[in-house]
Amino acid sequence: MPVNRVRVAKDKAELVKELVDSQGTTGPFQTYADVVMFAAALGAKWKKRQPLGTISTKEPAPIGLEIFISRGYDMPIKLLAIAETGNPKILSSFYPENDEQRLQIFEEYANGGLEILRDELRGAVDYTERILLILSQERFKEQSSEEEFDLSRFL
Repeated sequence: MPVNRVRVAKDKAELVKELVDSQGTTGPFQTYADVVMFAAALGAKWKKRQPLGTISTKEPAPIGLEIFISRGYDMPIKLLAIAETGNPKILSSFYPENDEQRLQIFEEYANGGLEILRDELRGAVDYTERILLILSQERFKEQSSEEEFDLSRFL
């Protein structure tokens, strides 16, 4: 397994392509790396980690790790690995298996996030609008939980 590439599951490849802004589409993301990073964050938020299964070899082909690094996504990949394993030694470059494990964790959370996105975007005409709605709902949930006044403590 090449350690320097982030893979996408074959059953999610079409969704990833649809989420990228290209000729003839109006996806909300500029690159495949942006889609995968967003999906990994969503998968981590919902604690949904899913093995890849069959890997997409065509569009999108495995994405070079240097693209993630150039976009500043290397730190979230590392933080996700630490949070999952509870071991900061996973960042050590002395052991090649650490690189593989970090990417596997990232790919599996991205796959879980893509599964969530596929369910949430089913039937949507405008993906951008639906994703903004999902983000707004999450933001509102976090704000409302902080502002709630809990009367149960007086019982």
